[in-house]
Amino acid sequence: MSVHLGTGSQRVPHHTRRPGGEHVSVTPGDARARTMRAAIGVANDYVTLTKPRIISLLLLTCVATMFVADPGGPALSTILWTCLGGYLAAGGAGAINHYLDRERDARMARTRGRPLASGRIEPWHGLVFGIALGAAAAVQLALTVNALAAALAVAGLLGYAVVYTVWLKPATPQNIVIGGAAGAVPPLVGWAAATGGLSLEALLPFAIVFFWTPPHFWALALLIKDEYARTGVPMMPVVRGEGATRRLILAYSLLLVVITALPFATGVLGGAYIAAALALGAGFVALAVRLWLAPSRRAALQVYLASLAYLAALFVAMALDAAL
Repeated sequence: MSVHLGTGSQRVPHHTRRPGGEHVSVTPGDARARTMRAAIGVANDYVTLTKPRIISLLLLTCVATMFVADPGGPALSTILWTCLGGYLAAGGAGAINHYLDRERDARMARTRGRPLASGRIEPWHGLVFGIALGAAAAVQLALTVNALAAALAVAGLLGYAVVYTVWLKPATPQNIVIGGAAGAVPPLVGWAAATGGLSLEALLPFAIVFFWTPPHFWALALLIKDEYARTGVPMMPVVRGEGATRRLILAYSLLLVVITALPFATGVLGGAYIAAALALGAGFVALAVRLWLAPSRRAALQVYLASLAYLAALFVAMALDAAL
């Protein structure tokens, strides 16, 4: 019996067997499509390791601070190189965090689907990926921006991946307060990138992110308190209770409003900024008050989501005031 291949546009199927034993035909085109989908899935998993949604907010604080440090506007090339290095450094920290937290993540409903926790990526592959990103960030920032920006980016990576994840997170309910310094490093990187150095004024955007971090993460902790308790992580609602956590969220929110006024009080920023800061602060404090007086999951979720929008809008207001 002869087999006619015909023209190149025709496909010759080969046969495979489904788990139930049924024979199905698979063309080369089907195989290529499946291979492509698998490759895209792996690529997406590696991108997920970098925690891109978190990085987008970190990069916003970095770039906005560059305009505060240099109101004339830093060079576009400096902004782009800083963003690339910032993404690599923060992405490396995220991947290493995925590696270190993979066993805890596997026991939490919110995180068990992560690439390392679910086993889609080998743990050591994730670790090597994270280290490689961090090393690339250090080299790239040192060559294209400056050595100080590179050193600060590496310090932020080590602060988050090692000091917070390894030491603070499993040890104390103050983990996020102390560890918040790592998340507040991007504004320092931006300042160093724009000016080549640091000054006392650079501590103002750093302090804003630092004091914003506890109410932001404690609102999330209220939503997943039981999961933290099951995995043994001593987050504030687990150790001190929900009532104490809600009071702390309100206290830090009020303190945050005071901290956000300092750039105006010290003459770094002007009237447009302080008007935006006070309006945004009033709205955020109002949500914290409602969470305190009428606690519910919905109220905690609103504080958590509003905190993200609050920080983004505040730093945009900083950049606009400085630039205009």
